[in-house]
Amino acid sequence: MKALIVAPSWIGDTVLAQPLFMRLHERTPCLQLDALAPRWVAPVLERMPEITKLIDSPFAHGDLSLKARHRLARQLAQGGYQRAYILPNSIKSALIPFFADIPERIGFVGESRYGLINRRHTLNKAQLPQMAERFAQLAEAPGTALPRPLPLPRLHSDSWQRAATLASLGIELPEKLAVFCPGAEYGPAKRWPARHFATLANALADQGYAVWLLGSPKDRAIGNQIVDLTDLARRPHNLCGATSLTQAIDLLAAAAFVVCNDSGLMHVAAALDRPLIALYGSSSPGFTPPLSVRAKIISQDLDCSPCFQRTCPLGHLDCLNKLDPQRVLDACLTKAIA
Repeated sequence: MKALIVAPSWIGDTVLAQPLFMRLHERTPCLQLDALAPRWVAPVLERMPEITKLIDSPFAHGDLSLKARHRLARQLAQGGYQRAYILPNSIKSALIPFFADIPERIGFVGESRYGLINRRHTLNKAQLPQMAERFAQLAEAPGTALPRPLPLPRLHSDSWQRAATLASLGIELPEKLAVFCPGAEYGPAKRWPARHFATLANALADQGYAVWLLGSPKDRAIGNQIVDLTDLARRPHNLCGATSLTQAIDLLAAAAFVVCNDSGLMHVAAALDRPLIALYGSSSPGFTPPLSVRAKIISQDLDCSPCFQRTCPLGHLDCLNKLDPQRVLDACLTKAIA
């Protein structure tokens, strides 16, 4: 059996899809599971043993490119795929499996994709409150209940990979390492303030921890803010924008614990089984929680949250501004001891 995954376009969503991949292998021994994925999420899929082969999806967010999609589909038509699991809910994501004449095309109805999906699931949000559950449901027959609990995502990073990453970056692993992921691609309503991260970094330095900051080039500025706000002699190492996603995976795997906003790297840290403190503001841990028994979720649980907005509609961002660094520090030290 050969099957194709049309992967999500977000790092966190891709991690949350791994329980589906695990279930598919349980259902079909000797399954070859390939993934059509944007290049920016490919490093996550490369660290999943369930994925046999990666196929580059060159299309940007919102890019229709019908002719290019048709050309890619005709190449995939030679691959002998019997099934396609289409994880995004857009019409665009369902076009390539349809053009490739893959016989069984599985997904949620989404944007009225009745002609493109022929094994159609209808989403019941009450029965499937979490994104990972919605992905995993695609392994079942439409209308049947999802078996629980789900398997937990697990990304691979071994000691050789970590050593190679450290050598390539020219850095040494400290005795006690805390990693902060201060960014969140979605928007500022997901980002704990730089001053709070700096306060936490100073407190952890008092406990003998070195602090590294990880994120994308877009997070470089907030990383610099954190560095500028910390004590001069014990400043964190700002690696935001200085690593590939593959390297970030290995550095996260080396951490004693990780402090993250609700972001793609939060889900990566959870899947690496690192002790994790996950900070939630405008988003909901009920929908996209870190799937790990070693994660501690911290939120203010205000009446105005979760609002799911990119910026605070009330202008105060109390859900994160009032999230006390001491509370996060206590969670960090508890995780470190555990």
